[in-house]
Amino acid sequence: MIFNFNKEKEVVALLGAGSMGMAIAERVAQNRIVLLGDISENALETSRQKLEYSGYHVETMRMDASEKDNIYAFAKKAKELGNVKYYIHTAGASPNQTNPQHMIKLDLIGSAYALDAFGEVMAKDGAGILISSQTGYMLPQPLTNEEEYALTMTPADELSQLPMLQPDVIVNSGIAYIMSKRANQLRVRKAAIDWGKRGARINTISPGVVITPLAYDEFRAAGEGYQKMIEASAMHRVGNPAEIANAAQFLLSDQASFITGTDLLVDGGTIAAIKTGEYKLTIQ
Repeated sequence: MIFNFNKEKEVVALLGAGSMGMAIAERVAQNRIVLLGDISENALETSRQKLEYSGYHVETMRMDASEKDNIYAFAKKAKELGNVKYYIHTAGASPNQTNPQHMIKLDLIGSAYALDAFGEVMAKDGAGILISSQTGYMLPQPLTNEEEYALTMTPADELSQLPMLQPDVIVNSGIAYIMSKRANQLRVRKAAIDWGKRGARINTISPGVVITPLAYDEFRAAGEGYQKMIEASAMHRVGNPAEIANAAQFLLSDQASFITGTDLLVDGGTIAAIKTGEYKLTIQ
């Protein structure tokens, strides 16, 4: 299919071509160029075909969302395609898919690089969404003010040197995942200021248990624990990608033009159950 788009066309950049990211992109990509980035050629091809068969103009880039050079190249390509209106970041791994060190590199430091890279290319009135997780509210011990400030403000190149991110503290992938998602929530505070200088906005969404391929990997490893948590939540059920896309569509839209640098918890009331004692959380 041939599309005639000029350089003034708006671009939607999606890093992480999974079901949740695709659900969001489909809501905001009409009459815009979609740039997909993912480490999996198969995921890129599957997602490209799905969007193109629905009439979207799609470009793809195979890249590693844990590597700084790859991330900045992805942002550069988005800018070359047109005015970057929306950035959607869903790249990441679940605790049972990787080791603690790679989790920190991908979900925490990679996300920080992406916020920086796209902060340099966003168009005026553009907006971004970084998908975090309800687990960002599940740290076994609350971070001190100094630790939160360090996670918020430390340059991305120096994050790996923080004492709180060393192997003797991040002892397993579960702790790495929780710390990464809390860092995601915090990093948008600084990013909001940087993006705001370009007239753009950035927020995070922290989903609860949402049915995706990643979630199925976690269910296979710890299904009983997840089921108990779901039953104790206020809504007593899991979510689906469309429900996260609904929230993302709002935050990306002009209706949310005064919202930036914040996190929206979309978890069916799981954290409410934990905070009120309805559910006792155990971190392994």
